[in-house]
Amino acid sequence: MKLHSLNTGHFKLDGGAMFGVVPKTLWQKSQPADDLNLCSWAMRSMLVEHGDRLILIDTGIGNKQDDKFFGHYHLHGPDNLDDQLRSRGFERADITDVFLTHLHFDHCGGAIERSGDHWAPAFPKARFWSNEAHWGWATRPNPREKASFLAENILPIQESGQLEWIALPETAGVLDRVSTPLGFDCLRVSGHTESMMLPLLEVEGRTVVYLADLIPSAAHIPLAWVMGYDTRPLLTLEEKAALLQQAVAGEWLLFFEHDPALECARLAQTEKGIRLQTAGALVDLW
Repeated sequence: MKLHSLNTGHFKLDGGAMFGVVPKTLWQKSQPADDLNLCSWAMRSMLVEHGDRLILIDTGIGNKQDDKFFGHYHLHGPDNLDDQLRSRGFERADITDVFLTHLHFDHCGGAIERSGDHWAPAFPKARFWSNEAHWGWATRPNPREKASFLAENILPIQESGQLEWIALPETAGVLDRVSTPLGFDCLRVSGHTESMMLPLLEVEGRTVVYLADLIPSAAHIPLAWVMGYDTRPLLTLEEKAALLQQAVAGEWLLFFEHDPALECARLAQTEKGIRLQTAGALVDLW
């Protein structure tokens, strides 16, 4: 198994929303905001070469929305998914599987593209992997998350016939570990949104966890630093605590989807709790 970090671009979100109850005087030290209180965030995917499979984990925001939509999120920077794939010697048609951690627009928007006057999968040969619990949650959204679950990002996946399910336990525990048909396990977490899946990849005796929105950046490692977007923040605290403890005990490498600069980190137990030990690019920390 070989892992690649792909940055599909940067966007901006409100700093207060990203850090919840944490005061700005604290979070702005690591994530400075602009005059509109917006901070820059990456949309970082992972490409997994595994046997005859080429697996893309999350797709970024895509490019099919209108200018009004993108105007809310201030896309910036030179990176995009196609260039990142080409730099590794691949094209969209080479992708065999797309694993979607969850269906918020900045994680799955690139799964679907406009083809003439209709929507079509952006990866024509791929199977798209979600789970039934989250799919039901996303296609019948609550008012809090409705703006994040866009029908044009989600429904065409199922209509294409390319959608597959990851089977999850019927009874949810904190940080359920679930096997997948893709050659790696995932962790089911539901504090951010219902049944989000975090890939857990075992490579050369080492473990890498793709954190999606449970711990979106290195700044979110302290337990109380929980996003205002989370639907069940107290459950997020439990899930973070369990994951951080396992990460320290197992010397896991954490992979951040949204940190604007840091791809990965290793952790250590300190007097103040579990904190960042080393951080940087995937290739440097491997």
